[in-house]
This record gives sequence, structure tokens and C-alpha cells, in this order.
Amino acid sequence: MKNSARNAFYFGDNLHILREYFPDESVDLVYLDPPFNSNASYNLLFKSPDKTRWADAQIATFDDTWSWGDSAEETFEDVTSVPGKPADILLSLRLILGTNDMLAYLTMMTARLVELHRVLKRSGSLYLHCDPTASHYLKIVLDGIFGPQAFKADITWKRTYAHGNASRSFGGVTDTIFFYSKGDQYIWNSVYRPLTASESAVKYPYTDGGGRRWQSVTLRNPSSRPNLHFPYTASNGTTYHPHPNGWSCNEARLRKYDTEGRLHFPTRAGGALRLKMFEDESKGHLVPNLWDDIGPLGSQAKERLGYPTQKPVALLERIITASSNPGDVVLDPFCGCGTSLHAAQNLGRRWIGIDVAVQSMHVVQDRLKHHFPHVQYDVFGIPKSADAAMWLAENHPFKFEEWAVSALGAMHSGKFRGDRGIDGTFYYLTGSDERSRGIVSVKGGRNINPGMVRDLGGTVQTQRRLTRDDKAIGVLLTAYEPTKGMRDAAREFGRIDTLIGPIPAVQIITVAELFAGATIRVPMMLDTVAAAAIGRKGNVRAAFKSPRDLTQREFLLPIRGGREANLGLEMTNSDAPAMPSIRRRRAAG
Repeated sequence: MKNSARNAFYFGDNLHILREYFPDESVDLVYLDPPFNSNASYNLLFKSPDKTRWADAQIATFDDTWSWGDSAEETFEDVTSVPGKPADILLSLRLILGTNDMLAYLTMMTARLVELHRVLKRSGSLYLHCDPTASHYLKIVLDGIFGPQAFKADITWKRTYAHGNASRSFGGVTDTIFFYSKGDQYIWNSVYRPLTASESAVKYPYTDGGGRRWQSVTLRNPSSRPNLHFPYTASNGTTYHPHPNGWSCNEARLRKYDTEGRLHFPTRAGGALRLKMFEDESKGHLVPNLWDDIGPLGSQAKERLGYPTQKPVALLERIITASSNPGDVVLDPFCGCGTSLHAAQNLGRRWIGIDVAVQSMHVVQDRLKHHFPHVQYDVFGIPKSADAAMWLAENHPFKFEEWAVSALGAMHSGKFRGDRGIDGTFYYLTGSDERSRGIVSVKGGRNINPGMVRDLGGTVQTQRRLTRDDKAIGVLLTAYEPTKGMRDAAREFGRIDTLIGPIPAVQIITVAELFAGATIRVPMMLDTVAAAAIGRKGNVRAAFKSPRDLTQREFLLPIRGGREANLGLEMTNSDAPAMPSIRRRRAAG
């Protein structure tokens, strides 16, 4: 395998990526938090650093709604064409449910779970995070793919304290996490949680002279041990006799406890000798399958990024700690805003993330850069050249627009029509505690003219009046070389004074210039993590992304076949880390 020690980030359809690029038994742990089929629409919320001037931006990341159609039918036939338990389960579910939305969702999940089982090592485990909408069906699918004996736990996580859906039923406040192992010899590290103050007071009711809390525990052997039945004369001069079963340890160990001051001498005659157990030597409680000690992310939580289904890092750290060891590979095929990658990096694991949403990928990269400035990882499913980006502009203009906005380090508006000339926005530092906004307009067509520049300049001037931001700027990104008239039109809007000196109020950047290292000319640019931090209440010190840093940003793009592969849009054998030397193809039939 090439570059097997590096972390990796894949942009595109996880089913395609798993089938084409992941070898058998190459991953130690899988965590997936897929859409739940809950008929909910999720928006990625980019927080404004100053709500008095700019509103938060919401971008649709996905609709958690599935419907039966040609794609579902094709995937269903793909899975059921291979004899085995997955095929049997889907065929049975079709008889029971019919060809409806639930079957479409279960078909999508089954195809991916088959591949995830394949890529897991024999010592590996899978954790599937879901809610009651489809959990009962998903467990049947997992039993069919992994085998009923592979089921290890049904974990209930109390994800919230109250819910507004309780008017006609019981409020849903929990999620389900299914834990399956691939083999019998799976990695397992017991996980403990600290005692609460009230638990500590009950369990360790005594305090020694140094303030250490302790409890006394029996020295009685649970079974009959004649060889451990002997009198013991302690340091207080009293001789103690064991329970008829005998002591729980030999005389040498008793003497060691005595020397260390760990024996608790009874105050009444004939009382039993006991052992002192100190709280600070305890690991805490073994964690059961009810997880109510990891709370949800509140609106002001430092972790909060605005992602709709964001989970706490502590939740993922518990899973990763339990079922992997340092250096192991953790895979999240629905990595969203990257909480699993964050937790894996914290714990010294290697990680692989896959997601299909451009803007969520933007958040992940900003998150990693913010928390782990020196982390190294590869990004795949990206254009490797200006030619690839130009092909995208001609064939998939909306995807080109999303990519272009993200490549500049800005946030897409979430609209492709009716956006009033604002395809994306970004924030930048204009003073020690002052920020301004930039507006991005993307033009991927061949027919470009000075009127487009003047339209952008007019939009900037309007936004300056509406938001009381006299240093707002505009950036026009074009697929093709602008005319001299366009450059002249941009200069008509003059320059504004900033920390780094005057900068053009309207800037033009081409795709070719972007690949050559050009960036937006601003003093310091806020990334999504910094904007979220400033947007929360309180005096939060934010991190900023400089234009120089932006030259290192990878350009995200969906992975597809056909001509795109020849233009650098698809991963190649030399690119992929932890992948086989030749591209994996599924066996025919």
C-alpha cells in the first residue's frame, strides 16, 4: 500500500469510493452516522461574526428523505443479484414493506454496509449511529451481513434533555448506536467514566488525614481456599482470623497492605479486618450501554460549528478508545463536519473520512487546521488542474460554482438562482476587533463582459449601505480570461485601506490564477471555525486564515467516471493513500 501511514479525506459517493479504492480488511474501526430517513431537511449554518450587520447563512447540505425510483431499483437489483444474506433480507423486506421510501433507504444502507463489512479487519468493529425511525430494520440488516453472533451492544445515547415532538407521543430524546464486531478476537478496551460528586460521596464515605476519600472492602475470599486460612497479627498488635473461606490474598500481600496503611482495623471486638480502597486509585464506573453522561452540544458550546447533526467529540472518543488502539485506522463514510476525524486525531489514530457535501468538506478542513495546525492528510476527489476545473464549468456549472466558492475559502450561498449576484461570502479582519464581509460572484461561461464586473461592484455598494460596512469588497472568479474592459471596470471601484495597505475593492481571479496560487487580497480571512467562535456569546479568541494559507487549500469535487478521470477529477493509483497498488474492481457477477 502507498502512503499507508497518512490520513485521507475523500469527496464523493461513499459507495463508489469503497468499491473502487478500498481493499479487503484494511480498516480497524468503522463509525457511521448516516441520514436517518426522518424526512428532515438539514441546513449547514455558517455563523456570522456580527449578527447586527450580517445574518447567519444557511446552506442545504442534504434532505434526509428517500424515495423509491430508478436509482433505488438499480441498487436493489445490484445487491440482490449476489446470492447471500443481504439479498435475502432485502427481498424479504420488499415483500413486507413494498417499494416505498423506507425500502429505498434500507437498500441504500445495505449496499454500503456490505462494503463496510468487507473493508473491516477480522479484529475490527463497526458502530452504526441511528434513531428509532429505522433502527429496528437496520439491526436486521446488520445481523444478516455480520451474523447475529457479531452483535455486541445496543447503546442508547441520551442526546437531548427535552424535545418538542411530545404532544401526541413520548418525546424522543435518545439515539441508538449498534456495535458489531467482525470476528471473535476483536479489539476491546474497557471504558470507564468518572464518578459524579454525589456518587463519590456515597461510594467513598471516609476521608483520611491527607484528604483522600476511601471506602472499606472485604478481605473475604469468595470461594473456599484452605491455603489462605491463617491468623494474621497486624501492626496494631491484634491478631485477626479470616472468614471460613480464607483471606482474599496471601500473608505477604496482607503485610504489604499493612505497611502501606491500607488496612482498616475494626473498632469493635471480633470485627473483621478490611481493606481501604481509595477513590483516586479507582478508574471510575465501567460504562454500560446507557450513555447519559455525555450531553448534547448546546448553542454556545465551544465545539458547535453549526452543522445540523454534529455530535460531541467526547462521544466519538469513547467509541474510538473502546474499539481501537493508537495507530489504528478509523473510517467514517458519512463524516459530515468531521467530529470522528477530530476525535481520532486527538487519540493518535489514523483516519479516513468520506463525504459528498462540498460545504461540509470546507468545514472539516477549517476544523482540522484550527485544532491541529500541523496535521497531514491527503484529499482526493479533487481537480488536479485548471483543465479539470474548466471541464466542470462547461459540463456542471452549478458544481463548478460550489467548488469555486469553496476553493477561494468562502462559503456558498446555498442558492443557484435568485441569489442577487451573491454566490458566496467570506469575512476578513480589518482591525484588532473589526471585521468586514466579502462577496463572491462566479462566472463559468465563455461570454463574460465588463457589465458583470459593474453588477458585482453595484452589489458591493448596496451591501455596504445595508450592512454599514464601508470596507466590503467583491471578488469575481472566472473560468476564462477576463477582457481588458473587465479589468478596467474593476479598477473603477477604487481601493480601500486595510491593515496591509490599500486593496482593490473589486478583484478578479481566474481559474488558472487560482491554480497558480492566487488568493483573495485581504489582511486576514476568518475560517468557518473562527466565524462560529466569534458568533457565539462571550469574548472568544478566534483563529484566522491568511491568504497565504489559502494557497494550501485542496479543491473539492465529486468523484465520477468517464472523461472526468482523464482531466484529473478522479483519484489515480499514485494518489491514493492506504489503497492497493492497482485499483480495486468488484468481481463480475
